[in-house]
Amino acid sequence: MRAIINGWAISCNSYGAKSGLPVVFIHGFPFSQEMWKPQVAALSPQFLVVTYDVRGHGGTEVGDGQYTLEFFLDDFLGLLDHLRIEKAVAVGLSMGGYIALRAIERNPERFRALVLCDTRSEADTDETKLKRTSSIKLVKQEGVKKFAEGFVKSVFAPQTLEGKPGTVKLIHEIIERMSPLAIAGTLLALAARTDTTASLPKIKVPTLILVGESDTLTPVPAAQSMHANIQGSELHVIPKAAHLSNLENPDEFNRLLLNFLRRL
Repeated sequence: MRAIINGWAISCNSYGAKSGLPVVFIHGFPFSQEMWKPQVAALSPQFLVVTYDVRGHGGTEVGDGQYTLEFFLDDFLGLLDHLRIEKAVAVGLSMGGYIALRAIERNPERFRALVLCDTRSEADTDETKLKRTSSIKLVKQEGVKKFAEGFVKSVFAPQTLEGKPGTVKLIHEIIERMSPLAIAGTLLALAARTDTTASLPKIKVPTLILVGESDTLTPVPAAQSMHANIQGSELHVIPKAAHLSNLENPDEFNRLLLNFLRRL
């Protein structure tokens, strides 16, 4: 399904019980809504599950490549309006977590609960900004395939790279389908995003924090910091997983997610 949100053609899908609690999944960079397949299957018998592609990703329009996190946030909230969802559970992984945190900071009345997966509240350090600049140069000079090869190695645990070739291939193919313009534009948007740490104590909805034990991009201490700042939040470290914990250990991820949602 495609919806025109803020003048942008956005690819989105809904599954499951229309009368169920709305659970909206926001994928990470440089992925697409395809990454949520194990969660769609697990949740759709009981919940209204919504997935979509952030602008420039998956089947959503690339446009001019001039992105900011605020634009991503406007699209997310615009999608909720389009689907007539007044309050949602937002599930965001990595970049999706950045979008969810900024969304609840700006429009807290739109959320029933929050699930933050392999993400952080802090803005990029100077070191990370320089790494993003290097990635833009790599994409421009050597192409998306070369970028994808390096990126895939950074997001998976060693046991995933060795033992789940199908999962690794899926993510590699999703990245390779991205436009170089969209990759560069998103990297700039991520580097320029705001720091939401100061707003964490203001979060009053139930919050679940999940992180892979081997995540090096948004490591366990980053999750622990959010947990310490969000009153009443729940933190779980997922074994046999790195940055894509929902794909690397979907059984444990889904068990924890379902337990949390069923208590709402």
